[in-house]
Amino acid sequence: MSGCGGGSEDPAGKTTVTFWQQKFEDYQQAWFKKHVDQYNASQDKVKVDLQVVPADTWAQKLKAAQAAGKAPDIATTSYGNVAPGVAQGQFAALDDLLPAAAFTDIKDNVKGFVTVGGKHYAYPMLVEPSTVLYYRTDLVTAAGLDPASPPRTWDELITWATKLTQGKVKGMTIASAGPDLGWSSWGLQYNACGRLPVNDDWSKSTATEPCFEKLLTFYKTLYQNGLIPKTPKVGYADGAPYGQGEVAMMAGGSWVIGQLKNDFKAMVPKTAVAPFPSVDGDPAKTTATLGGWTLTVDAKSKGKQQAADFVKYLLAGDPALMADFFKTSGFSKYTVRTSVDQALASNPDASSDPFMKVISDKVVPYGKQEPAYPWDISLAFGTAIESAMKGKADVPTSLKTAAAAIDDVIKKQSLAGTAPK
Repeated sequence: MSGCGGGSEDPAGKTTVTFWQQKFEDYQQAWFKKHVDQYNASQDKVKVDLQVVPADTWAQKLKAAQAAGKAPDIATTSYGNVAPGVAQGQFAALDDLLPAAAFTDIKDNVKGFVTVGGKHYAYPMLVEPSTVLYYRTDLVTAAGLDPASPPRTWDELITWATKLTQGKVKGMTIASAGPDLGWSSWGLQYNACGRLPVNDDWSKSTATEPCFEKLLTFYKTLYQNGLIPKTPKVGYADGAPYGQGEVAMMAGGSWVIGQLKNDFKAMVPKTAVAPFPSVDGDPAKTTATLGGWTLTVDAKSKGKQQAADFVKYLLAGDPALMADFFKTSGFSKYTVRTSVDQALASNPDASSDPFMKVISDKVVPYGKQEPAYPWDISLAFGTAIESAMKGKADVPTSLKTAAAAIDDVIKKQSLAGTAPK
């Protein structure tokens, strides 16, 4: 990783800025390279040096580069890492480096994802809802259900899953292991209680609030009634069980659309999507958190403005550029900018896509940010869900255990009063 911490100038006066991009799907690598090359060819003042870093070595390499004072000028950064990075002085505020219009273009429910203390420290690229309901229209029809009227409540979903459980085909699949439940249930935690299981200043767990009992009971019913696979072969993020016809419905992230289109093409015409049902049927209540990626500029970069100019070009400039990205993704990822929504509205491929409009209009607007607190808290709550699902403890006991574990994390990590504002 030579040449990091760039903002360096060659004898000809051209500034080189390094861009570390965490490795994603192959089509994303090709898209990033294409536009870095185009940007470099479009002007003679700045050269962007793109370096792709494998996901399994990303954190280690980035930490080592930062410690050595050689952090990249630009880096891909997840939403969950923005606030902690700001607290550690890693990122430059972008407000004086990008035009104000770039920030007014960001959707209202996403602006807070990149804002700390009233300043913007990252520019968002996309969102991926964590939880969407996928269902087989052919099996739904065969079961005497109406594929045009998907379930709106958790109770209705259980009814559907019961009727769709036939022979070797289970009614649905959803996470059932603690680590997967730790993050995939965030949206449903918000749905059940309007909050996550920690109070606003991170000083105390709220896991024993009665509303969370409804959530654990929902998962327990699916598991104990045999409506989901008891021993899934893959984790929540993998849509293969649905693609292979093992289940009739699936709770899955929006990214599964790309997997279906690439690996299980025959299943696409039989599939419909809907917002995941709400505890009480209110479609405006959150059922998904919005994960995704941003670009950040290093606080110590010697070429902050040059780095920010590239970020503007790639993510905040011509809406057609990002519209092309979402088309390339198979419309499995979703825009954070109003202007890009408008560009996609006039794109016939986007308007004819069977999944995009539902997720863009009915899921993304109600999605919330992933929690910024330490993963140990999420894992403690996910473990409680698994415990209740599998009958290791009853629901109240599982929640009491989670609350104690969360309070222990708060104490040991001195979290009280540290919640980002």
